[in-house]
Amino acid sequence: MRRSLKSVTMGVLILAILAGVGAWQWRAHAAHKTSFRDATVKRGDLYVTITATGTVEPEEVVDVGAQVAGQVNVFGKDKSGKTIDYGSVVEEGTVLAKIDDSLYAADVALGKAELDQDKAGEVRAEADLEQMKAKLVQAEADWNRAQKLGPSEALAPTTYDSYKANYEIAKANVDLDEASLKQARATTVAAAATLDKSQRTLDYCTITSPVNGVIIDRRVTIGETVVSSFNTPSLFLIARDLTRMQVWISVNEADIGSVHPGQQVTFTVDAFPNRTFHGTVGKIRLNATMTQNVVTYTVEVNTDNKDGKLLPYLTANAQFLTGERHQVLLIPNAALRWRPQTDLIAPEFREAAMTAPRSDAADAEHAGTVWVEDGDFVKPVQITTGLTDETLTEIQGGGITEGTSVVLGVQLPGEATDADAANNPFAPQNPWRHPRSHRTNSP
Repeated sequence: MRRSLKSVTMGVLILAILAGVGAWQWRAHAAHKTSFRDATVKRGDLYVTITATGTVEPEEVVDVGAQVAGQVNVFGKDKSGKTIDYGSVVEEGTVLAKIDDSLYAADVALGKAELDQDKAGEVRAEADLEQMKAKLVQAEADWNRAQKLGPSEALAPTTYDSYKANYEIAKANVDLDEASLKQARATTVAAAATLDKSQRTLDYCTITSPVNGVIIDRRVTIGETVVSSFNTPSLFLIARDLTRMQVWISVNEADIGSVHPGQQVTFTVDAFPNRTFHGTVGKIRLNATMTQNVVTYTVEVNTDNKDGKLLPYLTANAQFLTGERHQVLLIPNAALRWRPQTDLIAPEFREAAMTAPRSDAADAEHAGTVWVEDGDFVKPVQITTGLTDETLTEIQGGGITEGTSVVLGVQLPGEATDADAANNPFAPQNPWRHPRSHRTNSP
């Protein structure tokens, strides 16, 4: 009996030892088990964009200058009756400023006097011509009578020759006075042209607006002297219509092929950070510029500004929509880039995994590989990738469906999960409210 009790005690002790060893091995195995970072395949809309910066510009700007030199005496009145200044609304023909016109007014007075004098000279030339024509008639009659009589006892030869000479002189005098009259008329025309030029120069002393618009820059002050020599001095800058604006955006040569007229564009300005503005591509300028070996093209984006929020020369952060997909399966690009170590791959897939195609999310519509958990291991799934925005990629095939979990990598101790990153309130928000590209073109 004592021996049996001893045997039972020894058996219980051995079982306890085996159970403890098993528990320790299980805990050790659990401690060394690999944890994976997963992401759920979702269905949604994918928008791909190119990001660039530019400047808000008025659609049409008129630079009003001065064609004469002189001192600015006074500013005109705008549409509301206030003195012309920054932001004044003006109409075509509105007087913007007046330049001292005393010298030019003197030139006009001198021109008028010269014109009157030349007109008087023209009248005198006409009278002289008429007088010479009368003398010609008399000389011609005397000469005709002398020809009938001829040199004879009734008409001395010297008298005969005198009549002939007087006739020829009278004809010459008529021709001379006709030329003098033409000269006098030409002088009158020249004087009239000089007066007209002087009058126009005098009129240029009054600076008027050539268009309807808003003055966005006033570059002179009262008492300032403007000098018009080789270059026309600029006095006012007028925006013709601020309800229509343009954004001049510098696009890198690598992305210009994805930009075309009519393309949708969104942009923001620092003045209104919580508002997204919309526009369309109007024109791609061909005069490219190079800055530090970077070639950029200027793209004109037309936008509506009826509410007047957009001000000239604001800096705009624009995004060109280059592609979009609706209600497609999306996975993070990290799932396409990750390749597990061989010991993490399920044994039956290790040989096939060595020859699996390497995927690159930057390329569209090609074969790729993602990994899904298979117990303590992962196994490959072949898919076809589509459009990507460098964060998410469209996928098809491989049995991947909405809600499938794909592996992004190995979860390290203390590392934040993807859910934590997604819920980060400091993460940047996308104006399209959809996944987008983060490629940047700096001007």
